Amino acid sequence: MTRIDSSPTKPLSASTVVHASHEPSEWWRDAVIYQVYPRSFADADGDGIGDLPGITSRLPHLAALGIDALWLSPFYRSPQKDAGYDVADYRAVDPLFGTLEDFDVLLEQAHERGIRIIVDLVPNHTSDQHVWFQEALRSPAGSPARARYMFRDGKGADGSTPPNNWQSIFGGPAWTRLPASEDDGPAGPQWYLHLFDTSQPDLDWSNDEVKAEFEDVLRFWLDKGVDGFRIDVAHGMVKADGLPDWSGKTSMVEGTEKPAEQVVDPGAPEDGLVDTSVNGPMFDQDGVHDIYRAWHQVLAEYDGDRCLVAEAWVEPMERLARYVRADEMHQAFNFAFLTTEWDASRLRDIVAESLEMSDSVGAPTTWVLSNHDVSRHASRLGYEDASQRPAGTAGIKPTDPQPDEALGIKRARAASLLMLGLPGSAYVYQGEELGLPDHIMIPDEARQDPSFFRTNGEEIGRDGCRVPIPWEAAAPGYGFGPTGKTWLPQPPSYGTYAADQQRDVEGSTFEMYRRALEVRGEAELGSGSLAWVDEYQGSSDVVALLNRDVVVLTNLGTEAVTLPVGAEVLVASGDHATATEDSGARVPRDTTVWFRV
Repeated sequence: MTRIDSSPTKPLSASTVVHASHEPSEWWRDAVIYQVYPRSFADADGDGIGDLPGITSRLPHLAALGIDALWLSPFYRSPQKDAGYDVADYRAVDPLFGTLEDFDVLLEQAHERGIRIIVDLVPNHTSDQHVWFQEALRSPAGSPARARYMFRDGKGADGSTPPNNWQSIFGGPAWTRLPASEDDGPAGPQWYLHLFDTSQPDLDWSNDEVKAEFEDVLRFWLDKGVDGFRIDVAHGMVKADGLPDWSGKTSMVEGTEKPAEQVVDPGAPEDGLVDTSVNGPMFDQDGVHDIYRAWHQVLAEYDGDRCLVAEAWVEPMERLARYVRADEMHQAFNFAFLTTEWDASRLRDIVAESLEMSDSVGAPTTWVLSNHDVSRHASRLGYEDASQRPAGTAGIKPTDPQPDEALGIKRARAASLLMLGLPGSAYVYQGEELGLPDHIMIPDEARQDPSFFRTNGEEIGRDGCRVPIPWEAAAPGYGFGPTGKTWLPQPPSYGTYAADQQRDVEGSTFEMYRRALEVRGEAELGSGSLAWVDEYQGSSDVVALLNRDVVVLTNLGTEAVTLPVGAEVLVASGDHATATEDSGARVPRDTTVWFRV
């Protein structure tokens, strides 16, 4: 039992230990990593699209915030059909974002500030403008060029029916048929698989040439000095043998829904992790793990604890643990935490389950609340009735029930402070340190997400969380670039969230994040422990945990919670009543505090 002496009469106790502290042997085990979506972070050349020199110019902001590493979403050469996740050349910088020399400058200046760089890698698919796919289009069925991708004959005598019934995550069929040509076989033109947009053909990862190419791409960027890779759609790449029909629903955020008739194999493999995949034949196939074992060996050739980070929307959590076994990935995003409702018991459960699963394979738990694919948590949490919150990647439509902006930012600050108080690694999406909400009222004609167009607007898409960052309240485009142009429109409210309105302002969201990262580092919370504080366990509305000697308490109920007499509040997400000689500080609803007693 761990005890904290709060008063002579009633010490706090923490008797249910969930996770033990450790000495971090690699930097990524307890790092706070900041995601930059390049086209929306900062624009140096004035074309309205963010770029690498723009990111370099804002490194002082990130250094002041106190982050450990920077994850860059794709900046590679691309026709930008999916904002860079359709890569045409994995070894070149798209002119929209600058040059390879600009990347070298960014890397050097980040390293000088003690900030590591993680780059995005998109291995499930390429752009249809990639030299390989263009060669495949000029080549006949059965050729080596087509063998790099998932080309198949259609069904029926004339091949006019797609090879199976899979649907694209962006809406519509996951297969597109090529135009007729004189090289076609008896079944007519072939079809190619694209789990996302038609401009993003899936690679065939049973092909040795594909495997060798991506290992070479890893070495290209490792030779430049990058510190790791975030792997897009890490649960994809390998498809089930025979590409069987499947009637489940695919979704980026919610994983996939198992069709009622599917039978789950309850057998446990040798590693003790239960095989209960419900993710469909296009995702989370066992073959992906062979790929990551090979990549792990590539990174091991380099000094400096390079890391692989999995974007794997899989469930249940036992399946996610497979990606971070000792010889595979180093981290995996904890999307179960991101999607958990604002409910104390559910948050306690997912925190405990996450730590237990990560500990089972010796990996750090990686916490995240927002990214470029989901509504910002300042908007998602702005609903008193959680059932009104849009699910998945649908975003929030102008015609949907609207979140309460004040409630959203209050809860977002509380949720972020809870996340940053947990042991493990944490990810911060650009602008959440400013408290940014989604821009919900983007006009249809200004939208750019392919999911909006492929579903005829049924899904509003992800544009709302990708709006350019406000830096200066009084500047055109809120200081995003020198001309005031922005590739997506910014809402008028962004002026109040601008960075220059928050730096050195007591109580601002930026200063809360900065102070939290300072305390987190000093108290070594990232490599710390977790035990539930007994005195608050009886409340269904409070999450209270002990990490080393710091208590992290979040009040999700309607009544204020009283802290122990003499408790020293280290950082708080909102106002709290001042303690007196006879009574501890009172923490109101939707507020998180860190304190020592």
